[in-house]
Amino acid sequence: MSRINTNIGSLQAMTTLGKNQADLSTRLQRLSSGLKINSGKDAPAALIASETLRSEINGLHQAIDNTGRANNVINTAEGALSEVSALLLEVQGLTNEAANKGALSSEEIKANQLQVDSILNSVNRIANTTQFNGVKLLNGSLDYATSGVTSTAIDVAEVNALKLPDNGYSTVTVEVTASAQLGEVQFSGTDVGTSAVTVEVAGNDGTEQLSFAANTATSAVAFAINQLKGSTGVSALVSGSVLRFTSTSYGSDQFVSLKTINGTFQNGKDFGVDAGVNINGSKADVKGLTASVRSGDFDVSLTLDRSFAQTVSTAGTSFNVVSGGAKFQIGSQVNRQGQINIGLGSVSTTKLGNEVDGFLSSISSGGANSLVGGNAIQAQKILTNAIRQVATLRGRLGALQKNVLDTNQNSLQTALENVTASESAIRDADFADETSKLTRAQILVQANTSVLAQANSSPQSVLSLLGG
Repeated sequence: MSRINTNIGSLQAMTTLGKNQADLSTRLQRLSSGLKINSGKDAPAALIASETLRSEINGLHQAIDNTGRANNVINTAEGALSEVSALLLEVQGLTNEAANKGALSSEEIKANQLQVDSILNSVNRIANTTQFNGVKLLNGSLDYATSGVTSTAIDVAEVNALKLPDNGYSTVTVEVTASAQLGEVQFSGTDVGTSAVTVEVAGNDGTEQLSFAANTATSAVAFAINQLKGSTGVSALVSGSVLRFTSTSYGSDQFVSLKTINGTFQNGKDFGVDAGVNINGSKADVKGLTASVRSGDFDVSLTLDRSFAQTVSTAGTSFNVVSGGAKFQIGSQVNRQGQINIGLGSVSTTKLGNEVDGFLSSISSGGANSLVGGNAIQAQKILTNAIRQVATLRGRLGALQKNVLDTNQNSLQTALENVTASESAIRDADFADETSKLTRAQILVQANTSVLAQANSSPQSVLSLLGG
């Protein structure tokens, strides 16, 4: 049939040409952008999956950056603590030298004290000036703040790590399930006896031999024992007709021993008992009166008061942790699982040490344990505690870096590689495939153009019918 009003062949060629031109445009867009999905209509379901993966990729990139920054903060604090540790060791050497009073003049001891004062000032300076991006790290501003600590139950509360709820607080509950005990040996009798006696008294701090004349009163024996308790770690108390020999500290590693060398005396040896403690329902690791619980989100160390540690009670005591700690966001999403918290206590001279032996500041001139005052033994105890505190803090920071930050960064890098590969497979264009399809589309467009030209010219054949 020959029609000129409607050219079906031309319409068909135009429709096919439009499709091929659209396909050619798609190939050009993908090759120019490098993406297989450039708009939602390209692949709606794949676009949703791709955008989800892109969000995760951005989170992983930021988490890696955050972890690196956290490492830098810890490195800054650890470097300062290393200097504090070196300074404390120097003070220890000066203290040991000052204790050699038989070979040192008073002027030399004063010179040692002067050097100690200078070192303590340096410790305070480091504590107050160590900072990262304007945030002070070792002045106590990143330590946890507590409220409601009952002094008759808890002597020292150290919160090393705790995830606090946003704009909230956490409650720490402490229960004593078993009483703490001293090592104890008892002697029954009103005096030593009718014969002189020599006994060996031993405790955690050392061993001493004491000789008592016949019929020495138990009160005199107790007095003699107590005179040497700083050397033995054993004290004595007369209770009625019983003479009690006890260790000066609580715990299973504390002991008291009595052994007769000459004469007749009651022998014995006994160890103390650690308190049984539950903290927030978890069984605590207890050494003497110090109870601690350590988990990923909760790290608390408490020194219990003696009377509280000897009183078994389900009521217990509680206090609140209201603020503080350094919070690091190291996860790809902002949630509690992606955050770590650590407390950085002050390392100033008023904080290093403890309430039992004293604080580092008391070693300075005019202090109760200054070298000039002749209290080298007590100063040594304070220094031992201070050195241990700094070393413990450095160890906690090192463990955080090695076991948390470094491993987190490695796992994030692996996750980033895999997620990026998945997103690329969905969204990125395959250039080999797209190039071949581009060539096909170009050929089809050219062919369609030629066919359309022929289709448009075919109605002209009708003119031959009118020629006659």
